[in-house]
Amino acid sequence: MFPLTGKTVNFSHFPDPSDTWEITETIGKGTYGKVFKVLNKKNGQKAAVKILDPVHDIDEEIEAEYNILKSLSDHPNVVKFYGIYFKKDKINGDKLWLVLELCNGGAVTDLVKGFLKRREKMREPIIAYILHEALMGLQHLHNNKTIHRDVKGNNILLTTEGGVKLVDFGVSAQLTSTRLRRNTSVGTPFWMAPEVIACEQQLDTTYDARCDTWSLGITAIELGDGDPPLADLHPMRALFKIPRNPPPQLRQPELWSAEFNDFISKCLTKDYEKRPTVSDLLLHKFITQIKGKEVMLQKQLMEFIEIHHCMGDTEKARHERIHTKKSNLNRSLISIQKDVDDLATLDILDENTVLEQLEKCYSKDQIYIYVGDILIALNPFQSLGLYSTKHSRLYIGAKRTANPPHIFAMADLGYQSMVTYNSDQCIVISGESGAGKTESAHLLVQQLTVLGKASNRTLQEKILLVNNLVEAFGNACTIINDNSSRFGKYLEMKFTSSGTVVGAQISEYLLEKSRVIHQAKKISYFYYIYAGLAEKRKLALYKLPENKPPRYLQNDHLRTVQDMMNNSFYKSQYELIEQCFKIIGFTMEQLGSVYSILAAILNVGNIEFSSVATEHQIDKSYIYNHAALENSASLLCIQADELQDALTSHCVVTRGETIIRPNTVEKANDVRDAVAKTLYGRLFSWIVSCINSLLKHDTLPSGDELSIGILDIFGFENFKKNSFEQLCINIANEQIQYYFNQHVFAWEQ
Repeated sequence: MFPLTGKTVNFSHFPDPSDTWEITETIGKGTYGKVFKVLNKKNGQKAAVKILDPVHDIDEEIEAEYNILKSLSDHPNVVKFYGIYFKKDKINGDKLWLVLELCNGGAVTDLVKGFLKRREKMREPIIAYILHEALMGLQHLHNNKTIHRDVKGNNILLTTEGGVKLVDFGVSAQLTSTRLRRNTSVGTPFWMAPEVIACEQQLDTTYDARCDTWSLGITAIELGDGDPPLADLHPMRALFKIPRNPPPQLRQPELWSAEFNDFISKCLTKDYEKRPTVSDLLLHKFITQIKGKEVMLQKQLMEFIEIHHCMGDTEKARHERIHTKKSNLNRSLISIQKDVDDLATLDILDENTVLEQLEKCYSKDQIYIYVGDILIALNPFQSLGLYSTKHSRLYIGAKRTANPPHIFAMADLGYQSMVTYNSDQCIVISGESGAGKTESAHLLVQQLTVLGKASNRTLQEKILLVNNLVEAFGNACTIINDNSSRFGKYLEMKFTSSGTVVGAQISEYLLEKSRVIHQAKKISYFYYIYAGLAEKRKLALYKLPENKPPRYLQNDHLRTVQDMMNNSFYKSQYELIEQCFKIIGFTMEQLGSVYSILAAILNVGNIEFSSVATEHQIDKSYIYNHAALENSASLLCIQADELQDALTSHCVVTRGETIIRPNTVEKANDVRDAVAKTLYGRLFSWIVSCINSLLKHDTLPSGDELSIGILDIFGFENFKKNSFEQLCINIANEQIQYYFNQHVFAWEQ
């Protein structure tokens, strides 16, 4: 049964409508119930009645509309209110009747669609007249501290005499002297102002009556184009787009006057603090043009309404209202969940529904699905043949709805946005370790090089190989992932203003250097180089043992050098990475330096210390396997005694005096490992610096260079025993997530 009592109004006390009103025909369907034409049995007066269905969660909206109609319907641009009635019905449920003025002219939306159906457009003076009357109605509401919050073409009705009336106050807000702003995200998506949408994500966001100004601007576009901007999208996706997109405009602004375009532009100022009020807009040149012509324009509007009625009904598209603070859509929006390409289009969006949709996709080998402008990628752990040249061409310049979700579509979106808006773009790849982030980064670079049409094939090939090279030096096998990124990578692809790729630059962050010395599985390239040099019989050249692996590489799976030599994958990767070095532009001398430093790190790891007591009873360390020391020093091109001093002693400066103190064995071991980590970190940074130098392009004139950045960072990790590295990794991911949320839901407002 319908709730008999609102917060302050007892609905059951209203009279029964049966004694006064008789339903004569159906007009249409409203948000919560049907609308009928009724006849007053006593005086023959015609009216409209909105019969509200027994839905328990709308009593607040009914009460709000009743209070506003009761107190503010005495204005010529607000629909007249004839009373509220309560009809008891034990079988079908109790109903409320809101009896209102009959506006036989229909909604302005229907009128403009009638024009478009006849391949005509509504003349600007008529549009100005309708908007003037709507502004007068809104000014009346605002002067009485009321925000409409659902201004749209379907809520501006016409009478057969050419009158213009505001209707539907179900979500209107009455302000008080102590509460001049509101923070409820409510309205019809396509017309909702950015600051109203923001209230759903930001609890401290508020707005004032100027949200109606935005909605009227969208309605003005509707009067010109027949539909609001983004009308082809699902309402939930429109909510995602509105705060992020530039202010919308008419589909073909050049077909309309400068005054009409400027009126819309003023209404759709994104910063509502700078947006004009309805009183300001009444003074706009586009609106004041009707001064002295009101009677003539009203008569013309009457004629157009009559023509529209004679032509017959046009197809009516309803855009449902939402009230997000109630954590649900209106009942008429809820439907049986179906397979979708965009999770944001789901009418019911909760954890179970999302997981169910992802499971359905995964079972069908559909590994991509959108959430608004975000792409979710599910790692299939197998090749699905989705990245051929045919697929690549399919997504170049295509509408998003033309093809299934795909990583290539994200590359195209970034590229087209860069070229269209002449602004830099960034693609953030985030997720759990092993989710396929690095492979996604490869695919994005692959598609962007195709889109960028590099001037020469060599440049394109170099850019594609950059990822392979740095990942060989920065990836390692973990418990979760056999090829896990142990560093953060930001690849910035450089383009001309016309969209031609001309170069690339890479930045590296948080390299997990501790994996060189401690972890069971080391950085991948150590294994590749050892297997490759052993295959080429060059281990002796780099002073590496040929029987037992260096201490840093020993684990349960690799006890002999032969174990590495027998691994065909290691040997093939060595050849591949050496080829990458050469194609990108490294000289053989530079490549030899890389091998020497890596071999030096492995030799440093073999240095061992013993303790000896001095005459002052201070423990002192010394190196007892001088072969490892000599090998390390030789490969680093330094003197052996210099390296020995660095490992077995340290300097302390106090009061201007330098004191050299010996290291204990424990301290010497720590210093040795620190040297190995530092050498590897410096080598990695040097390789990145060389890559940037080799891929650097000639400087373009200011403003002519654009870029698309791709951030690929190690994923979330949670082991039984988590080290400092896991803390750094997870904090970095949390910060990226925080930045992303701020950027999408806050800073774009």
